[in-house]
Amino acid sequence: MDYPKGTIKELTLFSKELGEEILLLIYLPANFSPLYKYSLLIAQDGRDYFQLGRIGRLADELLYNREIENIIIVGVPYKNVDDRRRKYHPDGDMNQPYIRFLAHELVPYLDQTFPTYHMGSTRAMIGDSLGATVSLLTAIQYPHTFGKILLQSPYVDNHVLDIVKGFTEAQLLEIYHVIGNQETTVHTTDGKISDFLTPNRILSSVISEKQFTYFYEEFNGNHTWTYWQPDLRRALKMLF
Repeated sequence: MDYPKGTIKELTLFSKELGEEILLLIYLPANFSPLYKYSLLIAQDGRDYFQLGRIGRLADELLYNREIENIIIVGVPYKNVDDRRRKYHPDGDMNQPYIRFLAHELVPYLDQTFPTYHMGSTRAMIGDSLGATVSLLTAIQYPHTFGKILLQSPYVDNHVLDIVKGFTEAQLLEIYHVIGNQETTVHTTDGKISDFLTPNRILSSVISEKQFTYFYEEFNGNHTWTYWQPDLRRALKMLF
């Protein structure tokens, strides 16, 4: 079936935190109206979620069938592999400025520009791999700003585990977390081969010990969009 199509427009926002213009891909539903209020979904790896994840077309269908609430999806693309690593990796030199950009610059801009609910419980972030990692770290740093996180195969190290262990406001966050049972030899962009599955299982047990609203599943597959793309349908329906 051909569903009424939303629009995807490109905007730019200058970030003082990062000292650069940031491109934003903004999905507005087909029935978008300033008279309605909208929840927000901010996607790291923004272009990937629209092109490989086909998240806009999926939202068209789910909104048409009234399976999810009204949402605006904001994709934040990375410029290149190096730019992605510097901003998304916990050890990246731009990681903290990027997290501050999301909380202090992007959210106020979106709230000012679009008819959004101004509540953390109506704002979600999504990312795959390192994009999931920076989403998790941002929500833990700013749990009153971001209340929902969708993690697809996050990169997890001891730094990430320590931050989650030390977090004391778990009741504020809702977490959706998937990892593939074949993600034991993942080729990362720095040329290494890493086991993602074992650290994700440890992360899951750490999260489960706290008061998070939490969904966890291991899918039968590896660290690719072949598996993340079909998972988006359930993820959006569960959190929206």
